[in-house]
Parts: sequence; structure tokens; C-alpha cells
Amino acid sequence: MPRVETILKISLEDLPYDLKNCFLHCALFPEDYSIKRRTIMRHWIAAGFIKEKQNKTLEEVAEWYLTELVNRSLLQVVERNYTGRLKCCQMHDVIRLVALNKAGEECFGEVYDGSRALSVERTRRISIQSGNLQRLIESDATHVRAIHGFNRYINIELLRPILESSNLLSTLDLQGTRIKMLPTEVFNLFNLRYLGLRYTDIESLPEDIGRLQNLEVLDAVNSALSYLPNNIAKLQRLRYLFASYASPQGEVMLFSGVKVPSSIRHLTSLHALQCVEASSKILGGVAALTQLKTFAVCNVETKHSADLRNAIKEMRHLVHLEITAISEKEVLQLEGLCLPPNVYIVGLQGQLEKRLIPQVIASWSRLNSLTRLRLAFSKIDEESFSSLLVLRAYEVYVIFRL
Repeated sequence: MPRVETILKISLEDLPYDLKNCFLHCALFPEDYSIKRRTIMRHWIAAGFIKEKQNKTLEEVAEWYLTELVNRSLLQVVERNYTGRLKCCQMHDVIRLVALNKAGEECFGEVYDGSRALSVERTRRISIQSGNLQRLIESDATHVRAIHGFNRYINIELLRPILESSNLLSTLDLQGTRIKMLPTEVFNLFNLRYLGLRYTDIESLPEDIGRLQNLEVLDAVNSALSYLPNNIAKLQRLRYLFASYASPQGEVMLFSGVKVPSSIRHLTSLHALQCVEASSKILGGVAALTQLKTFAVCNVETKHSADLRNAIKEMRHLVHLEITAISEKEVLQLEGLCLPPNVYIVGLQGQLEKRLIPQVIASWSRLNSLTRLRLAFSKIDEESFSSLLVLRAYEVYVIFRL
């Protein structure tokens, strides 16, 4: 074992600076934790570890870094998606131990598991893996850059002193904790770039959210949020906005979303918006979000069809589209829907006009990048099923009824 650790330490020293930071960050996740590709990429971007290189986007560089860590055997692949693309990975126990020691030595980050006292002044990143915060000493939190919570029963009240003095905090990820309301101290964190509320019990966000002028990621997937405040539109640097709830209904995953203000149109830096409740006014505003790559909309009614088609026509960078009708019987009039050529995932949950199904499907035959198409309740029958043969998708799912 000592020889293995020596080899790992030498290998670690050979890593380029930014890649080394990405690797050490992975060690802050709990033992045997499945790290999702998209989540870790957003964390790295928000932390400032990723820089644009050779005309590649931040997301492309982040994915290249992740692939590089896998190729160097510093991360293990847990799961790949249907095209072979990495979906989840994890760190081997021995490698994680070496990485944690290195992270501690360099004050990069430390894990707090409640077994020993931890002074926050000694580290820039804290991974909380215990609900008992009594031994987390907040003597000087001015150097803390990130707080990651991995325990469902964290008492958020005990974090207030740290939040109050952490002026440089850029990441606050409370995923899975049972909090219902954010402390007011959070909205004083001017440098905050990542706010993770996934799988929490958060029911609402105050208008003070507009004070987080540098926020780039707001992840509230599967939380209790039902609407977003008006001041969300003040977050001009926001790149990712996730506030959906997904529930399995038989073989299909149904998305429900949040009500958003019409001023959402001002968030022109958004790359992902998932998932909003449809209205003519909202869809008219969404048309201004021309940088969107991921877009999900729910509660779509027949009367929204024209506005939806017009909005999607403006999303020239779109690669992932999800449309969910307000009910199984609602008809989505999508004839004439012009999808961008780079779209690779399309999910439609609602009826299509039966006589126009072949026309709609035929218009998608030019989509060379399409890899997955999901149609639920679309009223495709034996007669129109053959129209799917013109598509080049790897996977086509047709769900006929709940």
C-alpha cells in the first residue's frame, strides 16, 4: 500500500494545475459516491477551474478534463449513457485517501464527518458529511470558497456564523438537506456563483435572490419550489436554471415545473432552463433566450402551440428539448416546428395531430445529431409508426398510454 500511495503522489504532481484542482475537488465527495458528469462539470465551471481553450466552450473543456482523469485512472467509470458517453464516475478509496491528504496539506479542502474538530480557517472548501456541526469551529471563515452538504439532517442554523463571514464563498451546495428556507445570510454572498438546492424542501425564494449578482448556477431540481420571484431576472450572469420536478408515471417520466415571471426574458446568458410552466406571455419572453441549449416546458395547451414553435425557432443552439402537455389528451400542434440541426434529445409528452404525424416526423429526418426521441401519448398507430423509420436516432421510445 505505501508503494501505491507513493506512485499516486508522483502521478498527482504531474497533473496540470487546473486539472489537479478538478481532481482534488472530486475527493470531497463521500466515499463510493457516484459523481454525475453534468453536476461535476457545473461545479468546476462555477469554481473557476475551467478556462476556455482553443475555441472550446467551458462545458467542452470541463468534459475533456473529466475524460482525462478517467484516462489517467484517477476516476472510475460507473455508468455510460446509450451512446457510450460517460454519465457517472467515482473515485477509488485508495486514490481518494491520497487526494484528501493532498487537499488538506494544500488547504484546498477538508471533509468534516463529526469525528474530530475542524477549524474552517485552515481550509478553502468544506465537505460536510455529518449532521452534528458542534465540532465545526467557525473561528475565521474569511478564506472559505465552497461549502458542500452531504447530510440530510444538517442544521442550517449552525451554519449561519460561517455564512456571515464567508465573503468569498462561491459555492453553496445543500443538495439533499431537509431545509425549507435559506438563511438571510445567503443573500449577502455577493461572490456566490453556485447555489445547489436539489432534493431539498425549499418552498420559496425571496426577492433578495436578486442580490446574488454573480450567480451562474441555480439548481433546485426536485425541490418544493412552485414559483420563482420577480427579482430572478436581475441575475444577469445565470447560465443554468433548474427548477423542475420529475415523477415516474409508468414507463415515462413526467416533468412539472415552476411559474416564472415574464421578466425571465432578460436572462440572456442562460444555457439551460428547466422547467417552466407554459403561458403565451412566458413563451413570448423565452424566445429572447437565444443561447439556450436545454429547454423544458410543461403544462402546454393547444393554444400555446404557435408561441412555442416561434420560441424554439429562435433557440439556434438547442440540443435538448422537453415538451410536456397539460394533460394526456391535449394536442400539440407541432407541424412546422423547426428544430436546430444540433438537437440530440427530444421528448414530447402529449398528443400530435394524427393526420399530420408523418409530416412532423419527416421534418426531423434532417437532424443528423438526433440520438434519442421519446414520444408519449402521441397517438401514433400502426399506420403512422412507419414514419419513424426516416429518423437517424439511436433510440426511439413510443409510449402509447399510462
